[in-house]
Amino acid sequence: MWTLSGFADEISPDLDVQCRVLTDLGIRYAEFRSAWSVNVLDLDDTQLETVRSTLETAGIGVSSVGSPIGKIGVLDDFDAHLVRMRRAVHVAEVLQAPYIRIFSFFIPDGDDPAAHRDEVLRRMTALAEVARGHDVVLLHENEKAIYGDVPQRCLDIVESVGSPNLRLAWDPANFVQVGVKPYSEGYAALRPYTDYLQVKDALAADGTVVPAGEGDGEVEQTVRALVADGYEGFCSMEPHLALGETFGGFSGEELFGRATRAFTAILDRVGVSYR
Repeated sequence: MWTLSGFADEISPDLDVQCRVLTDLGIRYAEFRSAWSVNVLDLDDTQLETVRSTLETAGIGVSSVGSPIGKIGVLDDFDAHLVRMRRAVHVAEVLQAPYIRIFSFFIPDGDDPAAHRDEVLRRMTALAEVARGHDVVLLHENEKAIYGDVPQRCLDIVESVGSPNLRLAWDPANFVQVGVKPYSEGYAALRPYTDYLQVKDALAADGTVVPAGEGDGEVEQTVRALVADGYEGFCSMEPHLALGETFGGFSGEELFGRATRAFTAILDRVGVSYR
C-alpha cells in the first residue's frame, strides 16, 4: 500500500483551503512546508498548535516536515543552522511527522563540488546527530545546485554519514534538471537508501516542470521498479506547475489536482494499491 501526501502550500497559503483540497482529492497526509506564507520553521508555538489542531480536525496527518534545512551556502554560517535543525525536530514531534526533508548545501557557482565534500559531510553528520535519539528520520532531497544533486553524490552522503537517521527522498524532476536520467542512471545505486518519493516530472530539453509521466523523469519505470522491490511508503505531490523557486513552488487548486490525477493514473495503470 502506497500513501499519497503533498506539499499543500502549493494549493494555497490558507491552511483551511489546503485541508479542503487535500480532502477533496482523497489525500490524507501533507508534507508540511508553510501556512499563511510562513515557513514551517518560522511558525511560533501558537501558530504551530493551530496547524496541529487544524490538521487533526481535518483528519490529515503529516508525512514529513518540508523544511529548508541545508538550503544555505556551504560557506554560510552553520551554527545558526543547527539551531533551526533543533527547531525542525521539535516541529516534527509536535506534528507527529516521521520524516524531515533536508538538503546538502549550495555549492558556489563554478566550484568543484569535490572541493567542499569534507565540509558537506561534516555538516550532514551534525544534522543527523541532532536527529539521533528522536523518532524521526532526515530525508535528503536531490535539489539542483547543492552537493547532492546527482546520484553519485547522494550516495556519497548517505553512505559516508552512515546514520540510520539519514535516508533519501527521490525527486525525478530535480535529477532531470541537472542532466540525469533518474531511473536509468540512479535507481539501482540509490534504491537501498530511498524511503520517500517527491512526485514531479520535468522535460530534459529545458527543465520545465510537468505532471508525472509527461516528462523525462522515467516516473512510470521507477514506479514499476519500486513495486517489484516491495516499496510501501509515501508519495508526496510537489507539482511546481505554476511557479518553482528556491524555497518552494506553487500550483493552485486546479493544477495541483491535475498533477495528482496524472500520478494516480500511473499508479492505476501499474496496479499499485494506494490510499
